[in-house]
Amino acid sequence: MPEIVHDAAASRYELLLDGEVAGFAEYRLRDDTIVFTHTEIREEFEGKGLGSRLVGGALDQVRETGRTVVPKCPFVARYIERHPEYRDLLAE
Repeated sequence: MPEIVHDAAASRYELLLDGEVAGFAEYRLRDDTIVFTHTEIREEFEGKGLGSRLVGGALDQVRETGRTVVPKCPFVARYIERHPEYRDLLAE
């Protein structure tokens, strides 16, 4: 079962499979806004929907902090387009 963890020191959310980093979503923090810049799933884990699990889990954690999101990463932007329940997180 994938686990999504926030590595604040590395400015990224990580997707762990059996304790191994299978992918990550990098961000920059700008005031109270998370600017997602890059999402990556390791090649051997691609094609299993893990990118969507990662981004959904990261956005859920962002929601808990009360911050907003700027999706500079095209994958995060497409995910929010396809999942309107996250549009309220978008920064003005």
